[in-house]
Amino acid sequence: MDVRGVCLMFCLLLLAHCSQQQTSSKKRNGKKDSATNAAIEELKKQINDIFQELNLLKEQQALQTVCLKGTKILRKCFLADPAKKNFHAASDDCIAKGGSLSTPLTGDENDQLYSYVRQSIGPDEHIWLGINDMVTDGQWVDQSGSNVRFKNWETEITLQPDGGRSQNCAILSTTANGKWFDENCRAEKASVCEFNIV
Repeated sequence: MDVRGVCLMFCLLLLAHCSQQQTSSKKRNGKKDSATNAAIEELKKQINDIFQELNLLKEQQALQTVCLKGTKILRKCFLADPAKKNFHAASDDCIAKGGSLSTPLTGDENDQLYSYVRQSIGPDEHIWLGINDMVTDGQWVDQSGSNVRFKNWETEITLQPDGGRSQNCAILSTTANGKWFDENCRAEKASVCEFNIV
């Protein structure tokens, strides 16, 4: 990253030098003006590309930090938050960290998330999932608004989801082996944020 910083400084100095030459001396030849302008535009493009690459490296470094503090499951990193909050506060906290509430996409991912929650938060806890049916009762969607394809509702004892209009958010239960239950969104539960690995 030090090499990129040196390259960035060199490009900025070269850009400043070209701009100073352009304004301090009168150009007699139109071709020189267009060549200089083209060179300046190319330098601006290169600087922009360096900034974009630097931002991508920062994101990757932040994601690696999350993976080290939490766990990696398939193509995601998960970070547990044992603090109990309502669904909206937990969701906002995950978004502020650059992620979203965990939303398992497969049975394997759900099982690994269940194990991670038991180890990191506790064997008798429930966590918010990033799904709800607030817009249309019974139509469960993820936080992007897409219909949920994988579902792991508890159906042997309580026939979940069974809360109707009063329970529009979902939890993963460690006491029910990772099965899902619908819950009132104002209840306070722990949460796990997920971060997609690019």
